Amino acid sequence: MFSRRWFSLCLRFSLCPAAILLAGCANSSVSVPTVSAQSDARPSEVPRQRQADDVARFIAGIPGGAGSPFVELESSDAWKEHRRILDEAWATTEGKLIRGLQNFQKTELTDPTFKQAPVFYPFSGPDTLTVTNCFPQAPVYVMVGLEPAGTLPSTAQIEKKDLDKYLEAIRATVASELDRSFFITRQMDRQFRGQVTDGLLLPILHLLVRTHHTIVGFRYVRLDEKGDVVERAANYHAPGKIGNKGVEIEFKGDSEPSSHKLYYFSVNLSDQRLKQDPQFLNYLGHLKGSTTLLKATSYMTHRSAFSIIRDQILANSAAVLQDDSGIPFRYFEKQEWKVQLYGEYQRPYGSFRWLEQPDLRKAFASGGAKALAFRIGYGYSQVPSNLLLARRGQAPAI
Repeated sequence: MFSRRWFSLCLRFSLCPAAILLAGCANSSVSVPTVSAQSDARPSEVPRQRQADDVARFIAGIPGGAGSPFVELESSDAWKEHRRILDEAWATTEGKLIRGLQNFQKTELTDPTFKQAPVFYPFSGPDTLTVTNCFPQAPVYVMVGLEPAGTLPSTAQIEKKDLDKYLEAIRATVASELDRSFFITRQMDRQFRGQVTDGLLLPILHLLVRTHHTIVGFRYVRLDEKGDVVERAANYHAPGKIGNKGVEIEFKGDSEPSSHKLYYFSVNLSDQRLKQDPQFLNYLGHLKGSTTLLKATSYMTHRSAFSIIRDQILANSAAVLQDDSGIPFRYFEKQEWKVQLYGEYQRPYGSFRWLEQPDLRKAFASGGAKALAFRIGYGYSQVPSNLLLARRGQAPAI
């Protein structure tokens, strides 16, 4: 998902995206004050309104429901062409990546704890597609990335745009995810800082409604001094460099009786910045027993400059699912983690070749790896894909 340039951006700005870590352990505690698995049992703090769902369906090329404010725009040639192109792109993605993720979930991720634990997805970018297909029943998803959270445009703001150019640019913001399974950092830097959108809210909403979800409501949030989630104004400016600004989205699947919560926070996960961010570190303390997902991370947790987030993940997670760009294999000590490998491991693709893991190569070569029937992560069509699922406190498989 990232390049070496992204690594320098992390140190200069505020965060990074994507890897796969999962939570297991039936006796693991899940204590998440403001993002707990029980949050849906309480009266929702998210304003219930249809505006976000209406906007999401319009930009995703899905006809709106009765009373949608976009009915007239949906009759335009620009939107009809937008819908046609996206329908074709999504049909391809559903037939390959999404079907592969869903089959993997049904065979490998059926432990009841995956239905109860929050899912933590650092270095995620706007990638709700992977996390909701791997963990479709999780009550809460916590995503973190370098890019700003963004705001929801009004109908009037969209009506003023050159619709052909705007919708073409919107399609480009999800093209790499649909084609390669991950967002490309340099593209996000050109698209999500005011050029196409002012952050990740729109692509997140786009992916959610295209994967058969309805947006129930949303609000702008941030983390307070205790690490609790509090509401903020859309134009809130935090004093100093640390804002921890985000969005909270409530959504539900088309055939689901209950809803899910999704949080996206813009946070710099480098050691240099986390040492100045006790609010986010306090928030991580709420994620004990979580499921963590890591994918296409630019190998950030392989670097000493990202040791804090690596150590926090290992301490807080009950299980870990990741590709080889996640936490180095040597950190999953046999006395603490049961590890199952999937697919094939080769030397990392492209500019990450120098981060080859000899111990991981040896583990794959020793046998015991299960087949992986779909491609995911870097080198999507150039090298075989791999995943690693680590569960805490079980006898090692390898």
